[in-house]
Amino acid sequence: MSKNFVTGLFKTRAAAEAAVDAIIKRGYTRDDISVLMSDSTRDKEFAVQTRSHAADGLGIGGAIGGTVGAVLLAIVAVGTTIAIPGLGLFVAGPIAAALAGAGAGGVTGGLIGLMIGTGIPEHRARVYDTGLRGGGILLGTQAKSIDDVDRLETLLEDIGAEYVRAE
Repeated sequence: MSKNFVTGLFKTRAAAEAAVDAIIKRGYTRDDISVLMSDSTRDKEFAVQTRSHAADGLGIGGAIGGTVGAVLLAIVAVGTTIAIPGLGLFVAGPIAAALAGAGAGGVTGGLIGLMIGTGIPEHRARVYDTGLRGGGILLGTQAKSIDDVDRLETLLEDIGAEYVRAE
């Protein structure tokens, strides 16, 4: 990830869904958005929906109609995803593809090491680790331009993200 990778931690699924919807309205696609959460958060927030075919329809509806929540569900259910056993972590989106290519399944450094490996500084990774273990959802988006970095940071903060930074 580069210095244009903007991240923010959300305490609730509703806030994360609103952020995904707002990012898409700024011209990004669901394939531009990375999501990290604990397995327990995924099981709690998305288990029933991801086990049905409703996720497929919601993903299409979200992409076409901008339905809040549908796109986040589609990312979690049918996007590029990896589950990292032992870390209790679920990762979806471009960051998942990067980790899969790097052999993330064999990561031994834990969640903090995993985030550092993607370019997130250690102090920020520790903050995110605590938030994810507490049930938070971390969103990240590669800004299309330097100007968009500030816009995405403001957008995430306005929706309620904590610890918003570009790395």
